[in-house]
Amino acid sequence: MTDDRGLPIREELKGIAPYGAPQLDVRVRLNTNENPFPPSDEIRVAMSKAVAAASSTINRYPDREVRTLREKLSSYLGYGLQAENLWAANGSNEIWSQILGAFGGPGRRMLSFSPSYSMYPEYARGSHTEFVTANKTKDYRITAEVADTALNEGPYDVVAIASPDNPTGVTTDLSVITMILDRTPGIVVVDEAYQEFSSAPSALELLTHYPRLLVVRTMSKAFAFAGARVGYVAACPAVIDALRIVRLPYHLSSITQGIAEVALDNADTMMAQVEELRSLRESTMTQVRGLDLEAKDSQANFFLFGPFANPHDTWEALVDQGILVRDTGVGSYLRTSIGTAEEMDEFMAALSTIAAKERMSS
Repeated sequence: MTDDRGLPIREELKGIAPYGAPQLDVRVRLNTNENPFPPSDEIRVAMSKAVAAASSTINRYPDREVRTLREKLSSYLGYGLQAENLWAANGSNEIWSQILGAFGGPGRRMLSFSPSYSMYPEYARGSHTEFVTANKTKDYRITAEVADTALNEGPYDVVAIASPDNPTGVTTDLSVITMILDRTPGIVVVDEAYQEFSSAPSALELLTHYPRLLVVRTMSKAFAFAGARVGYVAACPAVIDALRIVRLPYHLSSITQGIAEVALDNADTMMAQVEELRSLRESTMTQVRGLDLEAKDSQANFFLFGPFANPHDTWEALVDQGILVRDTGVGSYLRTSIGTAEEMDEFMAALSTIAAKERMSS
C-alpha cells in the first residue's frame, strides 16, 4: 500500500498499491504468461541491424504515425485490413489507455465480465470511467444469457471482452460478441492478447460489419516481445483517428518500431514457437489431471489448475521449490504459464510432490 504523505493525490488513489505480479528470484518463472523462447540468433542479428539503422537518426523524432509498422501489422493480420485500420503503442496497456481516453471518461461507463483481466478496472479508474462488472457462468463463460442480463443494466460506452480470457483461458463465441455489438450503443473491445494460441475464430472477421468494434492484440506473447512493449489495435479508420487524437506525441521510439518490424518479418518462425507452446500446454494439462487435480481447458499460453484447500499455501510451497506461478484469486485455483519443456518438467515434479503430501494429510 502506498504512503501518500499528505500529498494532494486524487481521493480514489489514496492507499492504492501499484499494479504488478510478484517478481521473485526463482529458477522457474511461470507467473506472467511470457513466451519462454527468446528470438533466434538470426533474428537477434537482424534486430541489431535495425537498432543500428535507427541510431543513425536517433537525434530526430520517430515516425509519430508508425506507418511502416502499421503496414506490416495489417499484412500479418490479413482479413483485408489496411494500414489505416491499425494503430500501435507501448504495449496493449497504452492502447487501452488511449481507448478510454477517447471513448471513456467522466460520466461514461465501462462493462466487463468477471473474472477477467485485472487491469481493466485500473484502466477505468485512471480515465475516470465508471467500471461495471457482470458475473460469468460457473465455468467462466460469457453466454448470450449473461450478456443479455448485463446489457439490460446499460447503456455502456465501452464493453470489454477478453477472448481468450486472462486468467481463465476461455474464449467467447463470435455469436455472443455480435449480439453485444447489436445491443450496445458504445464501442466493443475484444482483447485478443492470446489469440495466436487459440483455435477459436478471431473477432477480426467481424470488423467489416461493425464500425464500433475494436480488436486489441499484443506482440508480447506470441512474438516473444514482452520486453519491447508493442501492442496494437485493429478497427475502422474513424476509430483509429480517434485514438490518434489522444495519443502522446512520438509515443513509440524509432528503435522499438524497427525491431518490431523485424519480428513481423519473421512471423513464421515465431508461430512455430507458438505451436510448440500449444503442444506443451496440452501435455502439461494431461499430466496435471493425472495427479487427480483439475486443469481447466485453455486457449491461451496458461491454464488454471487445482482446486486447493488453501491456494496461497500451495503457491508458497511451489515457490519453496523454485517455481513461481500466479495466485489470481479465481476460486481455489492457481495459474501457470507455459514455459519450456524443461521448465514444465520442473513444475510437474514440484506439483507432484506437493499433491502427494496433500493426499497423505487428507
